[in-house]
Amino acid sequence: QVQLVESGGGLVQAGDSLRLSCAASGRSFSSYAMGWFRHAPGKERESVAGISRNGATTYYADSVKTRFTISRDNAGKTVYLQMDRLKPEDTAIYYCAATYTTSDYTNPALKYDNWGQGTQVTVSS
Repeated sequence: QVQLVESGGGLVQAGDSLRLSCAASGRSFSSYAMGWFRHAPGKERESVAGISRNGATTYYADSVKTRFTISRDNAGKTVYLQMDRLKPEDTAIYYCAATYTTSDYTNPALKYDNWGQGTQVTVSS
């Protein structure tokens, strides 16, 4: 098990940038694939990005592919989501997720079983 705590959300204007952080506690962070999800009011939860346990592979939702970057610091037990050129439609609660894996690859179909409490991102037009 790993415990996750997100931070870095806030209220910004369209075109601004934010960097979300997800701090993990527990053992063997480098054995977990990590992902970011978001949930906007009235919409289903959406997978935003994911990164393999060693950082070698990543994936992104089409809607964020050229604007968001996921990265991780295994020594610091933290995963990041750099969000640039934010749009009002990016407004949502953003959640960090983790799943134990023995693979150095990741993909959007991966199932996660550890979740953070979320951080609110609001983008005004």
